[in-house]
Amino acid sequence: MPTTLYAFTDGACSGNPGPGGWGALLQAKDGDTLLKERELKGGEANTTNNRMELLAAIHALETLGRPTRITIITDSQYVKNGVTGWIHGWKRNGWKTAAKRPVKNAELWQRLDEAAKQHDVTWEWVKGHAGHPENERADELARAGMAPFK
Repeated sequence: MPTTLYAFTDGACSGNPGPGGWGALLQAKDGDTLLKERELKGGEANTTNNRMELLAAIHALETLGRPTRITIITDSQYVKNGVTGWIHGWKRNGWKTAAKRPVKNAELWQRLDEAAKQHDVTWEWVKGHAGHPENERADELARAGMAPFK
């Protein structure tokens, strides 16, 4: 079985807006065997949860050194639905919504789109705070990324 790469991503915010953090847990697996693991985290002093969710996925993709097949698992419907559906219409409409308003976080969506183009990405959603070990670890990383800004 070939090596499979996964990124479990999460964002956190204390207040919305407020101090926030993002976290990503990258795992290379051969079947059920963990071969390698890497943790990423960061944060900002004044941000939103949605921005942190996007940055977690962006950093997971931007850290990859070469084109890679990766599955990104997020607990954010905003990220999953945005990148697999809404983004296509936004691009056609010049980064405007169907209501002709500017897309919120357009610069991050554009950055995510560019990062994703470099790879073969599968997007999956998992329910947050439901005991999924890797999602819980991504949440811990996001909260750790936020800590210096609280």
